[in-house]
Amino acid sequence: MSAQAQAVQAQPASFVSAEAWKPQFNPWLIATVVALAAFMEVLDTSIANVALPYMAGNLGVSNDESTWVLTSYLVSNAIVLPISGWLVRVVGRKQLFMTCLSIFTISSLLCGLAPSLGLLIFFRILQGAGGGGLQPLAQSILADSFPPEKRGIAFAVYGITVIVAPTVGPTLGGWITDSYSWRWIFFINVPVGILTVLLVMRFVEDPPWSKRIKDALSKVDYVGILLLTVGIGALQVMLDKGQEDDWFGSHFILTFFLLAAGGLISLFIWEWWFSKTPVVEVRLFKNPNFLGANVMMFTLGLIYFASLVIMPQFLQTLLGYTAETSGFVLSAGSVVLLVTMPLIGVLSSKYQARYLIAIGWLSIALGLYYSALHLDLTISFGVASFIRVVQVVGLPFLFVPINLASYVGMPTEKSSSVSGLINFMRNIGSSVGTSLVTTLIARRAQRHQIFLTANVTPGGAALHNAVTSLAARLAASGMNAVLALKQAEALVYRSVIGQATVLAYMDTYVILAAAAAIMFFLSFALKRNQPGSRRAGPE
Repeated sequence: MSAQAQAVQAQPASFVSAEAWKPQFNPWLIATVVALAAFMEVLDTSIANVALPYMAGNLGVSNDESTWVLTSYLVSNAIVLPISGWLVRVVGRKQLFMTCLSIFTISSLLCGLAPSLGLLIFFRILQGAGGGGLQPLAQSILADSFPPEKRGIAFAVYGITVIVAPTVGPTLGGWITDSYSWRWIFFINVPVGILTVLLVMRFVEDPPWSKRIKDALSKVDYVGILLLTVGIGALQVMLDKGQEDDWFGSHFILTFFLLAAGGLISLFIWEWWFSKTPVVEVRLFKNPNFLGANVMMFTLGLIYFASLVIMPQFLQTLLGYTAETSGFVLSAGSVVLLVTMPLIGVLSSKYQARYLIAIGWLSIALGLYYSALHLDLTISFGVASFIRVVQVVGLPFLFVPINLASYVGMPTEKSSSVSGLINFMRNIGSSVGTSLVTTLIARRAQRHQIFLTANVTPGGAALHNAVTSLAARLAASGMNAVLALKQAEALVYRSVIGQATVLAYMDTYVILAAAAAIMFFLSFALKRNQPGSRRAGPE
């Protein structure tokens, strides 16, 4: 036995360095296994969206009631994400990963079998709780299984699952629902989940610094868990139902806003100053680099999911695309991501993370602004696909380097907490982004409609000429003259509504582009890392 190996063996397990420990199996095998679990969970956050009308009809409830199938999952998922680091200390990472997988798989089966909306929502809460631990644990396992100089490639593999899955979800969900039944969007998780549990059991192991803490139950931060549950739960409900209930014009939304604000502020104060065993390690935000990486990951989640909502919504509501066809438009961007993500993983080992991040934000800003300039009611399938490509081409420059930047200067034993918080910020950003664009489009469309209708007044020359011309064409095709006039007026009004809505989409893209431009300048404030070096800290 070498002197180095003897020294490592002589040290307590908790003090074995990251350089000294290596997983027993090939890291790429481990990466494939945990990425499969993460892909399955992220896919489930979007696959159920298109099936809501079918669920409502089959279970005998309204469409509004069926949206709780999504909200319940997001709430429990968001609560588990930030406490995953604490759960690792209590249970052990491998054991927790297998437990989360098992809960997710069993609850997926129960969701598919649910005979009523109430039971379906309950099982979705369980599913979200199980799925909430999969993303941060998968990323933490990758961070520890690969040396720092190879983490970029590992995070690229993980990034493919996290970024591509939400794009695939609606298309796959629509096809399964149309071809079989909405219940099969849950049943397909079962064989994949069972296989993944067996693979994790065989190939994944805990590093020496990820050991179970004795008597952990006596140190549970009950106050922190309660405040987190109230704050995050209320925030998710508020974001999901805000536009539907007219935001602060609703007492329901105002109540949940106060609960969210009070819960989250109290959580931060309690965890920072009073808790001896914090369930959320908010003190990690004392590191300016970690704080900056989280702000950027929040913004990335916001912009990515906002753009993911805008394009299908535009194509389906204004151009008459089906859910499946609009999904194919998004798939063009997914192909680009599949090709470029590994490339960025390689580049991250050669160039400063902050420079790659700056390129990513600049690309996103230009792509979104390009989208605003070229969006109209006459775009073809090819043009829409190209617009989606320019929107996402910068994403790999952000996802991988931001994740790398979040670990700079962080102790190895904090990897689970780091991954939990960074994934939590991305998920909260996605919820904010979805709510933001829904509200922006609705409000900006109203404003543009008011402006356009003010210029289309009865007796005006423009309106008279447009209606007369349309009525003449309709009458020439054989329609009754009176009916043709009414139909022409309706078509003109519909055209005004359509133009107002298009302008609202354009405004939303410009606002998102401005947010990306701000992040471009902030990216240079991140600390320099040492690409290609085994040292994780800053220069």
